[in-house]
Amino acid sequence: MSSEPWTIERIGVALGSPALTQSFLGQINRAPAHELLTVFAKWERIAKDTVAAVERGRKLAAYDARGEAAPGPWIDATDRIRTAADRSRASGAA
Repeated sequence: MSSEPWTIERIGVALGSPALTQSFLGQINRAPAHELLTVFAKWERIAKDTVAAVERGRKLAAYDARGEAAPGPWIDATDRIRTAADRSRASGAA
């Protein structure tokens, strides 16, 4: 992870999604002066979490590419996720 300071531009790039970046920019641009740091800190945390998740995903993909099992304990949540997705589709959310 880079040691560069977080800026509005860097957060926008780290979010990795044009829609998410637009949401961030909209919130930061509409925030009253006394709320700017709070809004910035919220999105900085989201950007940091996104960057960390991408890095974890790349590491896991490297294991998969080598045909190795990913390290650590894993819980198979496939059925739980399918059930939740089915419920979501049934309610018209998806």
